[in-house]
Amino acid sequence: MPDRTTDAWRHLDAAHHLHPFTDYKALAAEGSRIIVRADGCSLWDSEGTEILDGMAGLWCVNVGYGRDELVQAAARQMSELPYYNLFFKTATRPAIELASRLADLAPPGLDHAFFANSGSEANDTIIRMVRQYWALEGHPERRVIIGRQNGYHGSTVAAASMGGMSAMHKQGGGTLPDFHHIREPHHFKYAQDQDPEAFGREAAGWLEEAIQAIGPERVAAFVGEPVQGAGGLIVPPPGYWAEIQRICSKHDILLIVDEVICGFGRTGQWFGSQTFDIRPDIMTLAKGLSSGYLPIAAVMVGQRIGRTLVEKGGEFVHGFTYSGHPTACAVALETLSIMERERLVERVRDDVGPYLMERLGALREHPLVGEVRGVGLMAGVELIRDKTAHAFFSPVGKVGTRCRDHCFNNNVIIRAVADTMVLSPPLVITPAQIDHMVDTLTRSLDQTEQDLPTLMA
Repeated sequence: MPDRTTDAWRHLDAAHHLHPFTDYKALAAEGSRIIVRADGCSLWDSEGTEILDGMAGLWCVNVGYGRDELVQAAARQMSELPYYNLFFKTATRPAIELASRLADLAPPGLDHAFFANSGSEANDTIIRMVRQYWALEGHPERRVIIGRQNGYHGSTVAAASMGGMSAMHKQGGGTLPDFHHIREPHHFKYAQDQDPEAFGREAAGWLEEAIQAIGPERVAAFVGEPVQGAGGLIVPPPGYWAEIQRICSKHDILLIVDEVICGFGRTGQWFGSQTFDIRPDIMTLAKGLSSGYLPIAAVMVGQRIGRTLVEKGGEFVHGFTYSGHPTACAVALETLSIMERERLVERVRDDVGPYLMERLGALREHPLVGEVRGVGLMAGVELIRDKTAHAFFSPVGKVGTRCRDHCFNNNVIIRAVADTMVLSPPLVITPAQIDHMVDTLTRSLDQTEQDLPTLMA
């Protein structure tokens, strides 16, 4: 890269670069932090400051930064076959091998893989695939896909419509037709005094109500993340997913499980579906599949849908130039090998996952903290205005954003979703780094508490 000062990089960034999910005016006034290198769980900016990455990039750098094995896997593949497409009745060895490996790892029956380049693309694929399945089965009227409020399935027009993020729906004129959303199973938000298992059954019942209101004959599928990540780290209460599964089976509705965040060890199993004993018909994968080193995603297709597509389908007129990109597949294969060699899934389940929740548990005594929740190496710390009255901050998000900014200024990346502080570090994080992350969050909470009189004035 050219030898420029930090100010020069910031000037170029503001002049020419439009960031995703960004207030451009505010960013131009403040200036970007320029990240120049990374290793393990740490980043370094252009001023030489080390930053602990408590979000694993965007929930994705599971095996940590600086893995030479992944660099070498990409270099070997690029020397041999840097790229070819999967159109024209062709295939490449890395795509075939990765599809086979994923079929072995995925929950039983998910034995076909369709490759894309992001979770958004994979969820777009699922929408078309599910509707094509029902059309081939003689039920083209089954087009409605039911999701959840604050569910996140991507930012393309179709994936955002399937998701339940209201701020995204407000831009661009609302959602596409044939998408419906029920309330999310957020026990702390909706029913903190109710027995969690009873609330889980009640929350699943919202799906039954929606199906009856829409008409079972029109509903194609229900979609959900095992744990809602970008929606505020919402861990489903006991029994919720079992009841969702029962309702889908009762009405012969397909079950889509979005594992973009939860997949590849994040919950202490290979997939969140295994953690919560879900049996999906079709499943979305991305992020941790390559540990974020190259863009790749996959749709894992169950036997029910796969059999129909193969036996009745004709041409599935959908795909991408870079579907199953051989270099991305080679990196994904090596990522899976690293996870198996280093037993990272077991490490999350038995070691660093429980330790993170133990350390965060002490924050329940902090005046700003209403709840600490999580599973594996993903956790949410909900900030609240008044614990006794169970009163949330208004406007929502202002306090969480201030706490996030304090964390960033204290050189630890912790995300704010509304007023929930979200942690999702690399699976290779050490107990000492967890201590540093939690201690920094504690200090940032104290700073945020001191800011409240002026912040909420």
